[in-house]
Amino acid sequence: MTIREDFEKREAGFIAPYGCCAAASRGRRRREEPCPIRTLFQQDRDRIVFSSGFRRLKHKTQVFLSPLGDHYRTRLTHTLEVAEVARTIARALRLNEDLTEAIALGHDLGHTPFGHSGETALKEIYSEHFSHAAQSLRVVDRLERRGEGLNLSHEVRDGILKHSKGFGNIIPTEPGETALSIEGRVVRIADIIAYLNHDLDDAVRSGVIGRHQIPASCIRVLGESHSVRGTSMIRDIIFNSSMEKDGFCLRMSDEVYKTMVELRQFLFDNVYRSPKVHNEFVKAKKILMELFAFLMENEDALQAELRRMELPAFDPAGEVREKVVCDTIASMTDRYALNLYHKIFMPFPQF
Repeated sequence: MTIREDFEKREAGFIAPYGCCAAASRGRRRREEPCPIRTLFQQDRDRIVFSSGFRRLKHKTQVFLSPLGDHYRTRLTHTLEVAEVARTIARALRLNEDLTEAIALGHDLGHTPFGHSGETALKEIYSEHFSHAAQSLRVVDRLERRGEGLNLSHEVRDGILKHSKGFGNIIPTEPGETALSIEGRVVRIADIIAYLNHDLDDAVRSGVIGRHQIPASCIRVLGESHSVRGTSMIRDIIFNSSMEKDGFCLRMSDEVYKTMVELRQFLFDNVYRSPKVHNEFVKAKKILMELFAFLMENEDALQAELRRMELPAFDPAGEVREKVVCDTIASMTDRYALNLYHKIFMPFPQF
């Protein structure tokens, strides 16, 4: 018996019946020889952590563009916080922590530079159907390893694709929005718990809002500090979830659920759409739109950027050029996009 097989046997003993054991996975799109040491989901987690897309997250915006302060979240620290929240919930509910962590670590690999303003820009200039969730799946399926992809398991790919629905329900009810695994559904909730909590924290730290502006109900129900708020939401989902006749159901108490919806609306109205944040996003969107137009018109420059960013080369006989340019823009970090814009469009003194 290999180390992997021994661990799979132990998984069957401690993971709840509604959890997803690695040995029960639907497998990969391309068959591979099993690893003698790691389970399928452990391999997926490692592949994501060692990917180029994961490394780029450290220089992608969460809320504040290219933050200079050491304590503001980036897309990478957001991802790590999501993974920790998701693992805590998964462990308490006896789910597969490896699967949960792999989905969490990969959920934002396709996020654009400049946060959601970048996503909005690509919706306007490329396709209204563009979403960072679908782009994250494209990163692991197509863009990593210069076109080979990471060949992840079905369950991880499904969880990445269905981790977000924009301003949709915190706990989705429509079949198409729901991940196949409970682990994937946990990551969606963990994503929302993490960003509600840390975006509020960063907004106060930056001075965009004052503590006195936080709704009284949010403080009363969830707590005053980042730590207490996180604990309140995590405990609520753990203690209210249970087996029902249709299977295991993730639930929150009405009070906490309504408070989270209220807090999300508060952040949209007072942080994400505040002049201090929104005005910078307008500038960022303009940068991405001009870069998109430039790369559409200059194939040599496009090929050079693809090589530099370790993305698959553009084949005019293969994929549509607009899609390749979209991949290029979406893969950029904030500082990469800013530097490229300066290099292309800003004059350099000659004398």
